[in-house]
Amino acid sequence: MASSAPRRFAPLKKGVADNGAPKLQGIVFDMDGTLCEPQTYMFTDMRKALNIPKSIDILHHIESLPPHHQPAATEAIRSIERQAMAAQTPQPGLTTLMKYLDAESIPKAICTRNFDVPVQHLLDKFLPESAFHPVVTREFKPPKPDPAGILHIAQNWGLEDARGLIMVGDSIDDMAAGRRAGAATVLLVNDVNGRLVRHEYTDLVIERLDELVGILENGFEGRDVTSDEDLDKKDLADEPTSAGL
Repeated sequence: MASSAPRRFAPLKKGVADNGAPKLQGIVFDMDGTLCEPQTYMFTDMRKALNIPKSIDILHHIESLPPHHQPAATEAIRSIERQAMAAQTPQPGLTTLMKYLDAESIPKAICTRNFDVPVQHLLDKFLPESAFHPVVTREFKPPKPDPAGILHIAQNWGLEDARGLIMVGDSIDDMAAGRRAGAATVLLVNDVNGRLVRHEYTDLVIERLDELVGILENGFEGRDVTSDEDLDKKDLADEPTSAGL
């Protein structure tokens, strides 16, 4: 059984009583399944292309190949991602939340296991006036669930650590990376990640992105996290990842 004190941030809305919590310093977003709706069929196609089972991490598999085989394997999954890119659909509440964060001058970044082309396509098509910096893709090593990408973002923003940040995602990779970095975590729940709702690494659960507006206005208050789930390698293998990789 694990437990920790609820994560809290001060209200962003003027006139709301100060709850004594620290100020929110920025939000990090996953992309696949978070900024855009899930396209889980991609990952079945990738594993078929690479001839690997669901239990094997796609990125780790490619890195384990002999160097002369890695470019072809990388291009195989990128081709599938490019095809899926054309069918990207924004998550409900996406533009409302981003306009709110921009109005409140809250820094925004992306940490994804996808590569740069689909990320830029989504930003250009659905959020052309909203800035995200930095954008951490799978070229950054090590990828989620390692916290290095989130810690890199915090450092880029001039912060000593990630305790003032929120990681928003839809996968165990997102929740694990956020918690390990010291950030608060928000799960965007869907029809395949329900097991994570009560996971010890999940601080708050939302069904739409724009639910965060009211939460941040009145002060972020995470749940009292208690869980008897152990996050081990089996958990990471069994749960859907942010990029299915």
